[in-house]
Amino acid sequence: MIRGRSGVVLLEVLVALTLLTVSGLSILAVTSSAMDTQRQIAERERELVNAERVLAAHSLLTRQDLDLRLGERDVGAFTVTVQRPEPALYRISIAAANAPDIEALVTVVYRPPSP
Repeated sequence: MIRGRSGVVLLEVLVALTLLTVSGLSILAVTSSAMDTQRQIAERERELVNAERVLAAHSLLTRQDLDLRLGERDVGAFTVTVQRPEPALYRISIAAANAPDIEALVTVVYRPPSP
């Protein structure tokens, strides 16, 4: 009887260790995925902060400076597009240089004509 019982106990221990290993590997996979996501979010946040700096710099330009920058041009890692949809309005958009069709930030500034 003792010999048969010890075999069952060994089997129970092996099953418990297998379950513990599977759950540990699952936790490891979830943690790794969460860390990758956190890294991607941090990188995207850095990109947006840099894009905001470029947008702020362009939004402070005078009417004459904006007229000189009409169109699309690369500024560092970004593509800046300056348009004039109305005589006193300028639309400034910032996109990543590797994906210029996807605008990250956009603003419209008012610059009245010089008297």
